[in-house]
Amino acid sequence: MSTLPSPKPAERGANVAVRSPAPFGAWGRDRALQAASLLVGLILWEAIASQLSTFVLPPPSNVLAKFFDLAFTAQLLAALGNALQHMALGFGLALLVAIPLGILMGRIPWLNAMLDPVVTALYAIPTIAFVPFFIIWFGLFFPSRVALVFAMAVIDMLIVVVAGARDLRPEMLSAGRSFGATRLQLATKVMFPAMMPFLLTACRIGLARAINGMITAELFFAAVNLGALMKMSSRTFDSAGLLTVIVLIALVGLLGQYLIGLLESRLLHWKLRK
Repeated sequence: MSTLPSPKPAERGANVAVRSPAPFGAWGRDRALQAASLLVGLILWEAIASQLSTFVLPPPSNVLAKFFDLAFTAQLLAALGNALQHMALGFGLALLVAIPLGILMGRIPWLNAMLDPVVTALYAIPTIAFVPFFIIWFGLFFPSRVALVFAMAVIDMLIVVVAGARDLRPEMLSAGRSFGATRLQLATKVMFPAMMPFLLTACRIGLARAINGMITAELFFAAVNLGALMKMSSRTFDSAGLLTVIVLIALVGLLGQYLIGLLESRLLHWKLRK
């Protein structure tokens, strides 16, 4: 009986090359799609704004001109730097609470049964409803702003972390114990790697909520930083200046999500290749 000829080394290499992933090609394709989406959005914005008064909707060219106004941009960046301080602290505190508490709730049934109604009730209440209490407890400035950012981020993050802790398969922990892993090794070598997609998702959601809390605090507490610029632009009917602040906040959010995406590509390379 005749046998099929074995593929030549060059052919085997060609087959491997076809099946191998092309991360840089996918990365370039994604960036091209994102750039195209942004360009289409700007074109639509310009087209709609051209049919309206600049007071109602300034075109992108007016907003870009505001960024080139050195006096306004200096005020804008200084205000953003001050606002990011309470946002970063509030987000950091939310991380310190949501991750350990979420893991405990997800792994300890009686603790989850006790705290889940409280978390669900707090999630249903708009965080802005607590603003009067934050003013009474912390005043109008830095502590109250940190408290609002924390309150807006922690519950959303907690829910995602609880889901990640409950998603752990028992056989994974059993396999670790069968190899003689200690509790610490189970936590660091099994639980945390398995939960990492959920933890990074919690960071994504929490960061967006923290930025939301940052600008909400700027508007509802004493008008300083970005809130002062927005109110000043509103009083002077400077729609372009008002929209410039909003665009800057959106850019901060995009940059934060991009950095988390880079971290995800480093930590979850094994998952992204599937």
